[in-house]
Amino acid sequence: MTSYSVKDIAKAIGAKAVGAVDLSVSGVAEPQDATSGDLALVMKPAFAENLSKGSAQVAMLWPDADWQSFGLQAAILPDRGRYAMATVTELYDLGHGFHKGIHPSAVVSPEARLGADVSVGPLTVIEAGAVIGDGSVIGPQCYIGIDVNLGANAFLRDHVTLGARVKIGANFICQPGARIGGDGFSFVTPEKNQVEDARAELGQSSISARQSWARIHSIGSVTIGDDVEVGANTTIDRGTIRDTVIGRGTKLDNLVQVGHNVVVGEDCLLCGMVGIAGSSQIGNNVVLGGQTGVGDNLTIGDAVITGAGTMVLANVPKGRFMLGYPAMKMESQVEAYKGLRRLPRLFADVANLKKAVSKSADND
Repeated sequence: MTSYSVKDIAKAIGAKAVGAVDLSVSGVAEPQDATSGDLALVMKPAFAENLSKGSAQVAMLWPDADWQSFGLQAAILPDRGRYAMATVTELYDLGHGFHKGIHPSAVVSPEARLGADVSVGPLTVIEAGAVIGDGSVIGPQCYIGIDVNLGANAFLRDHVTLGARVKIGANFICQPGARIGGDGFSFVTPEKNQVEDARAELGQSSISARQSWARIHSIGSVTIGDDVEVGANTTIDRGTIRDTVIGRGTKLDNLVQVGHNVVVGEDCLLCGMVGIAGSSQIGNNVVLGGQTGVGDNLTIGDAVITGAGTMVLANVPKGRFMLGYPAMKMESQVEAYKGLRRLPRLFADVANLKKAVSKSADND
């Protein structure tokens, strides 16, 4: 069982510790569930009332909290509690118990190169030319294709696929079932098709002849920077000619789809069920809320934020907060929604006015 003293935890997160700082903490819990050996996480005053429902002796509170008034023996007072959670949860993370070393059932090509202290789980396949960086952990039933380059300290959970020639930096984390380096969704007809015609004519198409779709092969790959995390069942398509790119420090949630040739900048957050169509470019520090859709061949500037369910159908300048379908500036979307909510009352007022005018005309 992992255990740290209050002062050791405070030192690790760069926070102030008060009270009986030598007390040992063996776990982390929400305040109502905390036992005497747990660190209760109470970073906002609104959560403090739940302390009385548990039996915590130690809590992580807000900077100027009156910790003694809660009957605690010790407290940790970080400047930014949620950020402190990053270190606290790392300290108490029990891991996933994956196999150490190379499992006998793993199939590792003699032409692959594995760095020092690499672990490979059962039934994983590593193809020829793959290079795995030092300290990496490859979970069970993963597939690593030919000439893949995976940086140091990677952590791949179970059932992860890295297609041929994918290049990934250091400290990569990948959740179960992610598929990186599948072919892009790219097809063409011998002559101009109804999709092209409808797009050019804003929805009107004069083409009705049946045509078959020819496959455009994906001969690019995927390049991913350092410190990137990819969620469960997320898919990143390889590029058609050049690589699809995910920048350093970017985090992808579960069920995200990144199309062929897309370039995603650094330190972005792509939340659950985001879809980015082919050849679009996403700037740095962009946050795409859950179920955001981005059309193809678009550019989204740095520091853009989209609300959940936003559909981006045109370029977005840097720094905008976008919302709605189609995406508009947040304040414009909110005003439009308010107007929509007022429509029934407006219709009722107009109906009443019509009745009044009609009655007045009848009386004349």
